Amino acid sequence: MAPEVTGSAVDPDGLEDRLRRFATIWSRAIFPVTATSMTRVELEKHLLPLARRLRESLHARPFDPQAAQRAGAALVEAHCTDPEALSRTLGVVDAYLVLYCGVGAPEQPAEESRARCARLQHAVAAGFAQGLRERTLAEQEAIARSSLVARSDAVQALHATEARFRAVFEGAAIGIGIADLEGNVLEVNETLLRMFGGLEHHVRGRKVTDWAHPEDRPHVWDLYRELVSGERDDYRVEKPFFRNDGTVLWTNLTVSLLRDADGRPEYQLALMEDTTERRLLNLRLRYEATHDALTGLPNRTLFFERLEKALSATGDGARFGLCYLDLDGFKAINDSLGHAAGDRLLVEVADRLQSCATAPGEMVARLGGDEFVALTTGPDTQREVDDLATRILGALASPIRVDGREFTVRGSIGIVEGPAGERTTAEVLRSADITMYRAKSAGGNRFELADPEADARAITRHGLTTALPAALDRGEFFIEYQPLVHLGDGSVHGAEALVRWCHPQHGVLGPDRFIPLAEHTGLIVPLGRWVLQEAVRQARYWQKRHSDGGPLRINVNLSPAQLHHPGLVADTVDVLQRSGLEPGALCLEVTESALIGADEDLLKPLRQLAEMGVDIALDDFGTGYSNLANLRRLPVSVLKLDRSFTQGMQRHPADPVDLKIVEGIVSLAHSLQLAVTVEGVETGAQAEQLRELGCDTAQGWYYARPGAPDRIHALVLADAV
Repeated sequence: MAPEVTGSAVDPDGLEDRLRRFATIWSRAIFPVTATSMTRVELEKHLLPLARRLRESLHARPFDPQAAQRAGAALVEAHCTDPEALSRTLGVVDAYLVLYCGVGAPEQPAEESRARCARLQHAVAAGFAQGLRERTLAEQEAIARSSLVARSDAVQALHATEARFRAVFEGAAIGIGIADLEGNVLEVNETLLRMFGGLEHHVRGRKVTDWAHPEDRPHVWDLYRELVSGERDDYRVEKPFFRNDGTVLWTNLTVSLLRDADGRPEYQLALMEDTTERRLLNLRLRYEATHDALTGLPNRTLFFERLEKALSATGDGARFGLCYLDLDGFKAINDSLGHAAGDRLLVEVADRLQSCATAPGEMVARLGGDEFVALTTGPDTQREVDDLATRILGALASPIRVDGREFTVRGSIGIVEGPAGERTTAEVLRSADITMYRAKSAGGNRFELADPEADARAITRHGLTTALPAALDRGEFFIEYQPLVHLGDGSVHGAEALVRWCHPQHGVLGPDRFIPLAEHTGLIVPLGRWVLQEAVRQARYWQKRHSDGGPLRINVNLSPAQLHHPGLVADTVDVLQRSGLEPGALCLEVTESALIGADEDLLKPLRQLAEMGVDIALDDFGTGYSNLANLRRLPVSVLKLDRSFTQGMQRHPADPVDLKIVEGIVSLAHSLQLAVTVEGVETGAQAEQLRELGCDTAQGWYYARPGAPDRIHALVLADAV
């Protein structure tokens, strides 16, 4: 790539002068490898309008590389068909287009100019290939016509006039040779001599069978034997030949059988089209299309071809093993040192991976970014794939030096291994990707084997994550309410709102199935706002319907993401004002773990809500660090004691240690003017014990399971264990 050139380094001459200089450099680069009849100066004039097109495309708004594609086709029209001409053209565009033509658009950053320049190179190459294909088709059509004419005229000439035969034979634009049925070469035209190097004695007098080549297709000589025996009249194949200097000549070869007047086989006529140049270009384009430009490794396209071949292999012992590698922490290197340093690190990683996969049936490819894959095939891949993954991690263990600094590169590998023919390419890659992330979540720098059950869980989680936004729009969520009972008199003090998801395929899902996914995707904020709106609306309805029984408090859970959301206070105020519910009838529950180490910025919205009269409950108290001294600075008014403290009270007699712990917490809470609510009450004995200890409210299956809002006062009062 050309070095970056700032605007101050550009030659101050006029635009046309720079265009002419660019065209001069271009013409000097490709003139030595062109077959054009133009002089270099004439070629330069021919290239000048093409350079102008490239410059216009470089600055076009919107960007359109079509002019660059036409420029590539124009090279073919000017007889610049040598692959080296394309290579040198791409080199000139890469090195000089932005330098000489990059000015004139100050609003276009240098990085965008370079990116556009790269795309223009692809467009030039595509136009060149398209032009060459169209030219080839035209030549093939001319060749086909010449072939028909040559064959017809040759047969007539043998039976009619030597002069007419010679005119066609010597004037043809393709190589023509005549041999007898024993394979002795009798006549060749000048075109064929030039194709083989121009030495007549190396062509005439030789036998056809002397031109066997190691890359001949197996059926070529079968077709030849059928033709000379009279079983077929002609055949057409792609065949390589060795030239006199040892180089290879690739041809489209058509061989026809010439019969005498009585129909008996007499001679064989060969027509040869030189396809060497086109084949070399196709091979180069094929390589560029199937290999990663940065590392030189096979790319995604070639890897998929190999994987599909491995998965479709037949035979009892056909198996495959796939290692899916993702570098741990590569983004941090890119962000800290820049993409250039990251690219150099990737090149070194690719070299090390390549050295790990040298056995037959093994390959390494780069899928993109910092993702690589290694594939092994054969009957013993169960052992080999583990060895391959171990070698990869070992190769990455040594530090890599980039820009004078050493980096230790770690990787997470997901392994999929099994017999061929049972899974598709997409299924294998999906399983490998899921397994790789399982290795990464386990700490990285390790490999994990694919597990169908883990794959199924991950696929289900992904499906739920994808369906979450639409589920909220379609109204698939609903709320169940669990009563909060006053332990003093057994009356319903309020209810906790618990969201559920009525999934079309999986049925009713509890919050443990989708709340973590909503938090991970950020959907928890709109979902939490909806829960707050519905719960407050329901609480207001209860108040209107049961006005004689006193106000019912509604408890709504807040996630850590909602705590950090700047609109928490405004949303809560808006919901309360719209519904007409008093702030004192709302209690927001926050888990103890969410407030561990909380600073004043995080506590500020909770303080504002508490000052308005909204109760704040510290949920799952006792599951975190239980820093009791920290309670004094938290704006909470309720402690919700975790069920783990009260499970021992389900037995009789109750665990004395649990009794002492709960008694101490209740005493401390009351001294701080905090109410105590207990979760998970499942027996009457447990409820009575908690009442004696001074707990204020309780909830659990002993009273009622979560249910519809119209059942809030229907207490069961039956042991659930």
